[in-house]
Amino acid sequence: MSEDQKKLQDSGPEHEKRPVRRSRSREAAAAARRAEKERAASEPAAGAPGAAAGEQGKGDSGFPQKPAGGSREKSRTAWLPALAGFVGVLLCVGIAFYVYAAQAYKTVFFPNTVINGADVSDRTVDEVKAAFSAGADRYRLTVVARDGSGEEITGQDIGLHTVFDGGLEKILEAQNPYRWVFHLRTPRVYQIGTMLKWDEEALAREVNGLECMDESAMVRPRDAYLSDYIEGRGYEVVPEEEGTALKADAVQTAASAAVRSLDPEISLEELGCYEKPSVRSDDPGLAAERDARNRYVNVTVTYTFGDRTEVLNGSRTHEWLTGAGTDIALDETQIAEYVSELAKTYNTAYKPRAFKTSYGPTVNVSGSYGWRINQKEEAAQLKGILEAGESVTREPIYSQTAAAHGDADYGNTYAEVNLTAQHLLFYKDGNKILESDFVSGNVSKGHTTPAGLYSLTYKQRDAVLKGEGYASPVKYWMPFNGGIGFHDASWRSSFGGSIYKTGGSHGCVNMPYAAAKELYENVYAGMPVICYNLPGTESKAPTKASGRPPAGGQAAQPTKPATQPTQPNVPATQPGGQAAQPTQPNVQPTQPGGQETQPTQPNAQPAQPGGQETQPTQPGGQPTQPPQPEPTQAAGGPEITPVENGTTAAGGGDSGGGYGPAFGSAQSTEGGGPGVS
Repeated sequence: MSEDQKKLQDSGPEHEKRPVRRSRSREAAAAARRAEKERAASEPAAGAPGAAAGEQGKGDSGFPQKPAGGSREKSRTAWLPALAGFVGVLLCVGIAFYVYAAQAYKTVFFPNTVINGADVSDRTVDEVKAAFSAGADRYRLTVVARDGSGEEITGQDIGLHTVFDGGLEKILEAQNPYRWVFHLRTPRVYQIGTMLKWDEEALAREVNGLECMDESAMVRPRDAYLSDYIEGRGYEVVPEEEGTALKADAVQTAASAAVRSLDPEISLEELGCYEKPSVRSDDPGLAAERDARNRYVNVTVTYTFGDRTEVLNGSRTHEWLTGAGTDIALDETQIAEYVSELAKTYNTAYKPRAFKTSYGPTVNVSGSYGWRINQKEEAAQLKGILEAGESVTREPIYSQTAAAHGDADYGNTYAEVNLTAQHLLFYKDGNKILESDFVSGNVSKGHTTPAGLYSLTYKQRDAVLKGEGYASPVKYWMPFNGGIGFHDASWRSSFGGSIYKTGGSHGCVNMPYAAAKELYENVYAGMPVICYNLPGTESKAPTKASGRPPAGGQAAQPTKPATQPTQPNVPATQPGGQAAQPTQPNVQPTQPGGQETQPTQPNAQPAQPGGQETQPTQPGGQPTQPPQPEPTQAAGGPEITPVENGTTAAGGGDSGGGYGPAFGSAQSTEGGGPGVS
C-alpha cells in the first residue's frame, strides 16, 4: 500500500468527526449571542446606544424583532393606585373633621367672635356668661390722663352687674355650623346692650370727680402764633400748647364704652378727649407771614458818614411793617421820619460851626455850605433796599455835599474872610497862597456883607454888575452868597481899613485886581467861603492898591505862601491832595437889598482855576468840578451883563497892582481854622 493510500486511510476517521465539531461551534456561537443580549439588557449604558439597539432588534435568527418594553411601562404607572388611595384617605379624614367641627360649633361660638369687646371664640354660652359675671364682679377701670397719671373707677362704684336675657343664645343659634370655616379669618363683632347694667348717673359722678376733670385746674389749649420781633432773630413761630382741658361729653362716652366692654384701661389722649389747638406750628400761613416779615427785618443798612456809621436793622424796621399774612408792606411815613432823623443828625448846612480863625480866636459861623441829605430820594432808595432783602453799606443820597465829613466839613481849601479886619486869606491844600485887603458892603447904607459859611456858586470872566443907578464892569466875578461875591474893583485905589463903613460896596467883596485874578485862578465851584466878624482885629488905615489891571498885563506877585493854621478835626485831603468838593444847592438864599450882582447870569461859566472856560485837571489831582446852576434873581436885584470882546471896561486903567500888606507879621502862631461846634 502506498503512502498516499495510508494517509488517506489514516485520515478517514478525522473526516468523519468534523460535522460534530461544526455543530458544537454553532451552539457555542448561539450561547455567546444570548449572553451578549442579556449583558446588553442589564447594562444599557456600557455599550454604544446604536449597537445595543441593533442587537436588541435581532433574534437568534439575526432578523429584526419587536422591542420588549412592557415591563418598563408597567413600572411607570404602578404608583397611581397608591396615590389615589392616599388622597382618598385624606379626603375622608378631612370630611370627617369638617363634620365633627360643624357638630361642635352647634354649642360653641365661631372663631373670631367678639361680644361686647370680649373674644368668645370656641366658648359655650355658659362659659361666656361665667366670664362676664366674673369680670363684672372684679371690674376696675383705669382712666389715664395726658400726663400719664391714672385714676380708677370700680364696678362697685357704678353698680355694675350682668343681665343675661337670651342675647348670647340668639347669637349662637344664628350660627350655621357648617360655615365655620368661613369665620377662620373673618371676625364677627356683636354688641349686646342689655348684658351689662350699671348706674349711668353714678358713672357720671365718678367721671366728673376725677382730678383730671377739675375745670379750675385745666389749661386751655393755645394756638400756634407768630412771635413779636425778637432782637437778633426776627420773627418766629411759637408752637401751640396742647393744654389739659378735657371735653366732658367725650370722657363720659369713652368711660361708658369701656365699661360695656369691660376694658381695664382707657387713654384720654388716644381717644381724643382733649380740646385741641386749631392752629399748629406747621401751619403754612404762619410760615408764610414769618418769612414775609423776616425778609424785611433781616436786612441791615449801614450808613457811613466819614468815620461814623449808622446801622439800621430789624430793631427799628420791624416797627415799620404793616399788614398781615403775606400782605406785608412798609410804612412810608416812618421811613421818611427815619431819614429826617438822619438829616437832623448829619446835615451840616446852616448849622453853626466853631471856626478857629487864622488870628487865633474862635468864632461861630453858619450858612448854606455843608452836607444836605436829599430826604425824598433817600427815603425811596431805602424802601427799595428793604424790599430787595439784601444788606448793604452805603452813603445816603445828598442834594449837597461838602469837602469832608466831621466837624471841619469844609476841608483845608477855603477862603477866609475877616469882615472886621477887611482882610482875606486863601488856603489851598492846607497852605496859604494868597491874602489881601478888600472893601465889603457899606454899613452906613445897610449893605453890610453878612457873615456865614458859604460855597462858591460859580466864577465868570468879564461881567458888568448892574444895579439901581449903576453899572460896574469887572474882569473876575466869583459869587458865593446869592448876588454877593468876590470881584475886582477898577474904581478903587485903596482897600481895607474902615472904608466899608461909609464908602463900602453894595455887599460884594471888592478886591485889588491882582488879588482878584489870583483868587479866580485857584477857586472852583463849591469851594467853602468863610466870612466872620472878629472884634479887635480892625485895620487902622487902608492899603493903597489898584483895582485895575497892572501895566503890561502882569499881575503883582502874591505874598509868600504860609502854612494854614491847624484846624480841629480837619479831615485828610483826598488822593491827589485836594479835599472832596461839595455839590451846591440849586438856589442860593436871596440877600437883602443892595446886592451888586444878579443871581441868574448869562454866559456864566463854572469856576475854573486859571480862568479857563473849560476846567482843566487841577494841580495835585483835584477832581473836576461840574458846572453849577445859577441862583434865581432876587426881586429888584442887580444885573450882570458880560463885557463884549475888545471892549474896555469903564474907568479901566493900568495903574499899580498891589495886594495890600502881607499878613505874616500879624498871623497867630496858634493853630486856627474852622470847626463844627
